[in-house]
Amino acid sequence: MGTITAATAGLTIVPNYVIAGLGHKAPSDKLNIAGIGVGGKGFSDLKALESENIVALCDVDWSYAKNAFNQYPKAKRFKDWRLMYDEFGKNFDAVMIATADHTHAIIAAHALTLGKHVYCEKPLTHSVYESRLLTKLAEKYNVVTQMGNQGSSGEGVNQIIEWLTNNEIGEVVKVEAFTNRPLWPQGLNTPAESDKVPDTLDWDLFTGPAKMRPYNKIYHPWNWRGWWDYGTGALGDMACHILHPVFAGLELEYPIHARGSSTLLLQDCAPNAQSVTLTFPARKPKRNWKEMKTNGLLPQVEVFWYDGGILPNLPEGWSEGKDPYDKGGGVIFHGTKDKLICGCYGANPWLLSGRKPNAPKFCRKIETSHQMDWVRACKESPENRVNPNSEFSKAGPFNEMVVMGVLAVRLQSLNKTLNWDGQTMQFTNLTDAEKIVATANNGFEMKSGRPRFIKTMTDPVSAKEFAAELIKHTYRKPWTLPDMP
Repeated sequence: MGTITAATAGLTIVPNYVIAGLGHKAPSDKLNIAGIGVGGKGFSDLKALESENIVALCDVDWSYAKNAFNQYPKAKRFKDWRLMYDEFGKNFDAVMIATADHTHAIIAAHALTLGKHVYCEKPLTHSVYESRLLTKLAEKYNVVTQMGNQGSSGEGVNQIIEWLTNNEIGEVVKVEAFTNRPLWPQGLNTPAESDKVPDTLDWDLFTGPAKMRPYNKIYHPWNWRGWWDYGTGALGDMACHILHPVFAGLELEYPIHARGSSTLLLQDCAPNAQSVTLTFPARKPKRNWKEMKTNGLLPQVEVFWYDGGILPNLPEGWSEGKDPYDKGGGVIFHGTKDKLICGCYGANPWLLSGRKPNAPKFCRKIETSHQMDWVRACKESPENRVNPNSEFSKAGPFNEMVVMGVLAVRLQSLNKTLNWDGQTMQFTNLTDAEKIVATANNGFEMKSGRPRFIKTMTDPVSAKEFAAELIKHTYRKPWTLPDMP
């Protein structure tokens, strides 16, 4: 990381919007964008941005990235984003990041310190600390940011916010959210064997700040989502889409309690199905809520999460045979007057009573795409900028909610509700004596014609130390994050 500091110490990057803000016509009215992680979701993000100048492409696997390379043949190619920043940083204004979850934060954080606008796919980060860091860095460097939870730019989320604010369903003290994901393998034992690393893949760069382990084709491409070192499982992958209207609609802040459970919890791989309960305290609203009765506060609310095909009990009055999954997920807001239901991305909101609300509209309608609304904001002067809907000041705290669910699942063997202090980013009710144990491997062998079940457990580790590592990761050298502002 020292090369980035050395190479940029004397470099002053003047993005197009700065030139335009000084009253001069920019050399181009297009944004110069570098894509990092362009083989999967990143490729579709780039296609949504291709009205701009795609000037650089970076991916650790050039075979997986070949479609992007073919689509943008003039873009300069890199495997290492650090070299791209050092050698080519003056040639782009903004970065699109769609790497594996565990490298989102380090790539985005250093881009922010260089004054680059950042579009980062969900989940924003792999840990609570990383989310807090990106939130503060984005504020310090005053650039335009956006997390890739596309539903936040949709009219469904707008409707939900407007209906809730207009008291269409009364006070909400319970929310249930669910998804039929994962679509990738989870609940797997750690591979005992290693595979030959493909010539086109730099496994060391893929691993990045995570601990080094032998390459196996089960990890890459795409399936990294189910492995704790690289991904956040179905919860981290889908909750950023499904829980966003809950976080935004109810003006949630930090949770105060968390509890998780799951199918068999393995040391290295996310379980097949999970459930999480997060409790959020009563809070002073920022919006002008209609008919609020609880001492001027929004009431304490419990948010329940289910994945792996697990569903909550559907409420009385649910039409028999009606599929609760809409675009792969759903949310049920339980109000004192009615129940509000929507799909993944906040899609197609409706009331269980069948009533059609006519609430005042006050949310900004986005006429373009989620990606292009970010571009629009990037081109506006900082003084007159209208930030996109999932800027890091909103996406960072929301992502803390998401990765808190992952924490609750991984700490479930403590068999208690965890008390969380959001300001200090720590659990307040862990004791020095408590230990964490997980299943290292699970399986069976045939012996004398009978199955013999085998379960290998990890050694007990301090719960405090284990939780601290999940909250703020220890990065593999030489990978480092910028300091917290």
